[in-house]
Amino acid sequence: MKSHFKWLYPGMHIKRWLVLLTFGVTFLSLGIAYVMTHYYRTQPFPEEVYYVTLQFVSRPIRGILFVLTGVVVIGIAVYQLSRSLVAPFLTNNRGLVDVLYQHRQLNRGPRVVTIGGGHGLSTLLRGLKEHTANLTAIVTVADDGGSSGRLRQEMGVLPPGDIRMCLVALADAEPLMTDLFQYRFPKGNSLEGHAFGNLFLAAMNAITGNFEQALRESSRVLAIRGQIFPSTLEDIQIGAEYEDGHIVIGESQVPEARKRIRRLFLRPSHPPAYPEAIKAILEADMIVIGPGSLYTSLLPNLMVSDLAQAVQTSKAAKVYVCNVATQRGETEHFTVADHVAVIEQHVGSGAFDYVLVNNNTNVSGNIGIDSAPVVLSRSDEVSTYQIIEADVVDVGHPHFHDPLKLAAALMRLFPGAGSRTEAAREVALVGPQ
Repeated sequence: MKSHFKWLYPGMHIKRWLVLLTFGVTFLSLGIAYVMTHYYRTQPFPEEVYYVTLQFVSRPIRGILFVLTGVVVIGIAVYQLSRSLVAPFLTNNRGLVDVLYQHRQLNRGPRVVTIGGGHGLSTLLRGLKEHTANLTAIVTVADDGGSSGRLRQEMGVLPPGDIRMCLVALADAEPLMTDLFQYRFPKGNSLEGHAFGNLFLAAMNAITGNFEQALRESSRVLAIRGQIFPSTLEDIQIGAEYEDGHIVIGESQVPEARKRIRRLFLRPSHPPAYPEAIKAILEADMIVIGPGSLYTSLLPNLMVSDLAQAVQTSKAAKVYVCNVATQRGETEHFTVADHVAVIEQHVGSGAFDYVLVNNNTNVSGNIGIDSAPVVLSRSDEVSTYQIIEADVVDVGHPHFHDPLKLAAALMRLFPGAGSRTEAAREVALVGPQ
């Protein structure tokens, strides 16, 4: 099995600053000692000084006592100063030590790049941010429906909806702020249906002059863990050709025909990838594709040719997270193999090494009349993938992944988190039926 895993250890450099602080205090103490020695030898002192400076004790013991007292006083001062400085930033009543420990551990986590859009990507990010702060979300910008579509048409901005959901998923801000970004206006001639976060991103785009800077500033406002990039800055549209030859244009129109899709295409056909997204992919330890709508969230990213080539070139572990349920108008009656075959049809082989599949298909709850659990089929007729089977479904909402279960299953691929040999086994996938 390939060695894909390289850990980041940026650290916080606490030890070096403590050593520097110790040297500073030592030099300061020596300077004060020299000055006091000079005055002690040249100037008369009151009799009380004899007792305050412990001159009735031998010099070695006197020195040890003063050193211990200094260490205790400095320790108390540094601790209380640190608490005072960071107290406004402590959340959930967690102590300073807990916050610092979590920050250090998260910054040591693997570099994970996620590719997708919609609710699937935000669900994945919500779980992964508990394991690593070195996260990059690469988000589709093909949405043309709802609030995003209206802002795209009226203001000429990239569709902000999927990016807004990723910002909220990665946010460390107060819950009220994240609720504000998700708030959707229920009425109003111009505001009805708009999410506040979409309007915020559009306004930030106008203020900063470009969408890239707007995204960076919005990320700062919400104090997100990680970074978010669009797959391209091009104004792209997706089109679908169905098996009967009918063609539709527009992401919101693709599922409406309720017909089997023969192929998906982009307009323009070769949009340039966002450079920072390419850089993140090439530096990643793991690349996670999905979960999300196969034709309207995943493929619009992977069909950006530069981005797909970077994924294939990357030495990272590449995992495709298959949806737990089929989707109306896109993947009705699909098996795991059907999902994989569609990706290979549009992108070619080599886009991933592993396929993560939900193996808990007996959950209770309403999965919907137009949806069914995605099942794994086995055959010896096609390519072999490393299959990871795990219970990753949200039992309360069985058409969605559980963010914590999904993140835990992905993290088990890394050394020290369980045996990959036990977690993954080779099975063959059948083609579309």
